[in-house]
Amino acid sequence: MIPAPVLPDGWTLVALDSVGSTNDEAARLAEAGAAEGTVVWAREQTGGRGRRGRHWASPVGNLYSSTILRPDSPAPRATELGFVAALAVADIVPAGRETRVKWPNDVMVDGGKIAGILLESSIGQGGLVEHVVAGIGINVAFAPQLPEMRYPGAALGGSVEAALQGLTQALARRLAEWRRHGFETVRAAWLAKAGPLGADVDVRLGEELVRGRFAGLDGEGALLLDTTAGRRKIVSGELLGRAA
Repeated sequence: MIPAPVLPDGWTLVALDSVGSTNDEAARLAEAGAAEGTVVWAREQTGGRGRRGRHWASPVGNLYSSTILRPDSPAPRATELGFVAALAVADIVPAGRETRVKWPNDVMVDGGKIAGILLESSIGQGGLVEHVVAGIGINVAFAPQLPEMRYPGAALGGSVEAALQGLTQALARRLAEWRRHGFETVRAAWLAKAGPLGADVDVRLGEELVRGRFAGLDGEGALLLDTTAGRRKIVSGELLGRAA
C-alpha cells in the first residue's frame, strides 16, 4: 500500500478523485476563508488549464494540485511566487537528471517539460493580495505529447503521493526563504538553474517576435534581453525554444 502523503506542519490536504479544476476548487475554498497551506489534490481533472487558457491534459497517473497562499503583499510581488513554485518543482527532481528552469515558470528535465504552473490571484482593496492559488501539475507516471506543446514532455517517475509530499515540503521551504530573505535570494537560486547568460532567446509578445541574448532577471522577475536595439525588459511574454 502506498503511504498517504505527509504535508508540512499546519498544512491541510483536500483529496478528490476527480474535479473540473483544482485551481477553481482552491479559489472557492480561499474565498470561503481557507487558510494558507490548504492543498487541493485530485487524481484527475476534467477541465485542467495552463497559462493563456491552454488545455492541460489531466488523466489519472500524474499530479494535479493547487495550494492556497496568503502572502500579505502588494499585487506586483505575487508574480514572484511563480519563481518560488518553479524552484520547488525543481527541488524534487532526482539527482542525476538535468534540471533547468525557463522563464517565467517552466521546469525542464532532460530537455523535456515536466510541470505546468498557473498562479491566480485575488486582489483586495488597497492593492494587497488576498490570496494566491498556486496550481502545479507534474508529469509523474507519463508525459503527454500533444501537438500544441512547445517542448517534448518529461516524467518524474515514482508515485503521485511521493511527488505531492515532496512538492509541498519543498514549497513550504521555498516560501519561508522568500519571506525571510526576499526575492533576491529566490532570483539568485532561479538563475543558477536557468540557461547560461548570453544564450539566444526568442520571446513572442502578441504578434511581435523579440530576439536577443538572455541577460538575466531584474529585481521584479522581468526577463532581460540584450537586443540589437539595446537592453529590453520583458514583463509578460512567451519564451520560445532557441538556445536558452
